[in-house]
Amino acid sequence: MPTRAVGLDVTGETRRQVARLREDEPWFPTAFAALEAITEGTGTDWDAISPVLYGRWDATARRHHADSQPPNMEAVTRFGEDDAFDPPATRTALAQMTVPVLLLAGEFDLNSPPETVAAFADLFPDARLSVQPGAGHYPWLDDPERFTAVAADFLARP
Repeated sequence: MPTRAVGLDVTGETRRQVARLREDEPWFPTAFAALEAITEGTGTDWDAISPVLYGRWDATARRHHADSQPPNMEAVTRFGEDDAFDPPATRTALAQMTVPVLLLAGEFDLNSPPETVAAFADLFPDARLSVQPGAGHYPWLDDPERFTAVAADFLARP
């Protein structure tokens, strides 16, 4: 569920702060320039920021990125429209959940940064937050063993 669905917007400054954690990466200057342009509303080079979405910009990440390009851009656009969500209704529903919930954030996730996911976790009566070090938006790709261990530990709890 996107953070916008509950009224938690990720600011451009938050995205830049998270991206700056990667400033030693060889792709950083190009990706950061594209991110700044996008967050300022003057750019649209989403492909250039792709490396920032992953904990490692390796062959696996590149293949995942290439394979996950949506075939229906109209659906993507509609999904993100301002009236696509009803945050008050969603917050009310989440507050009534009676089961434990795990929210796992990647340390480097621009889309759902750890601080935003922590605020999301506060909306549930029984939530556990885990921040996966070195991971981006796809923590199961960045460190599958750690991701699996966190999920298994959560599922094993009484």
